[in-house]
Amino acid sequence: MSRVILRNVDVTFTARRVKSRKGPDQTPEGERVSGGLIEREGGNLNVHALRKLSLVLKPGDRLGVVGRNGAGKTTLLRTIAGIYPPRSGTVAVEGKIATMFNIGLGMSMDDTGYENIRIAGIVAGKSHKEIEAMIDDIAAFTGLGDYLDLPIRTYSQGMAMRLKFACATAFDADILLFDEWLGAGDAAFQSKAKARMGEMVESAGIVVLATHNPELMRTVCNKAIGMVEGRIVIRGSVDDVLQAFKDG
Repeated sequence: MSRVILRNVDVTFTARRVKSRKGPDQTPEGERVSGGLIEREGGNLNVHALRKLSLVLKPGDRLGVVGRNGAGKTTLLRTIAGIYPPRSGTVAVEGKIATMFNIGLGMSMDDTGYENIRIAGIVAGKSHKEIEAMIDDIAAFTGLGDYLDLPIRTYSQGMAMRLKFACATAFDADILLFDEWLGAGDAAFQSKAKARMGEMVESAGIVVLATHNPELMRTVCNKAIGMVEGRIVIRGSVDDVLQAFKDG
């Protein structure tokens, strides 16, 4: 059973204030900027990336997340994934999560492709036996052949992306979190990647997709939310939410 429940979640990032070239007092308290609401607290600046956000997702939900850059879309995904702890409120998640952002997380540039496949399996919580059983399939999907015996630092960017994508999408998950729809490698590999991601969406219990592509959202999602300055300002059908943001 997969489930995501956020109740009155605040996520705040704190940074030390620096003097502006235009003067020391150029960021007034409560100023709204890209990335959230900024407030001063002593000598620090607090960026409120999510504010009193509540959300409930159940099996079958394919949620699209709409908003301008800095609205809090990526922060929401990372909070669900457990990367960002809330300053207040609660986050409850049931089910295995796969994240389609920072897909190279945990990979070592000095290790070989095969070694990095094993690292990815460990990060995904798989046993040694499960990892070894999947290595051949992952290797075949990458199409990298003998290059998998070489360190990743010798790869081109496209080759590294192939390996990272293959590892990130190799393991089943109950909850999929997409920050945009990833493309990887050349046209032929992108076709395989699209098919792989489609299969993952079909098998997952819950999908959350943050994207600026309205047609993609209509294809993948069955509901949507719109975000402004770390808050959900509209919930409803994909078409209704997209139309509200188009009109706004």
